[in-house]
Amino acid sequence: MERIDTICLKVADIEQSSRWYQNVLGFKEAFRGEDHCILNIGDSAVPLTIEKDKEQAGEPRQSQVYPIFYTKDIEKTCRQLQKQEVKTGEIQYDGVNKFVDFFDLDGNRLQACFWE
Repeated sequence: MERIDTICLKVADIEQSSRWYQNVLGFKEAFRGEDHCILNIGDSAVPLTIEKDKEQAGEPRQSQVYPIFYTKDIEKTCRQLQKQEVKTGEIQYDGVNKFVDFFDLDGNRLQACFWE
């Protein structure tokens, strides 16, 4: 193995989810297939792939695996998510990192973190 190629989340609606990730998180669509979409994240070499979940379409879900996105200002990021009516948890601090959980349209858990 040489690197992580992508992180994949299952979603109910590719089009709607792609728009959400682009509009809310600022990702850029790099490729669109029939049942998946690849989104670039800032200057990261690891993209996010969203894939149509044919088995649980329409049902809320919480992924066991989740991406963690780095931000330079966790408080500002949390306020911006809440302003866009994104479901968020409280900002937490574990002694090293500040982080906040938030959820996409399909209930997939995502996290933003800040550390120095």
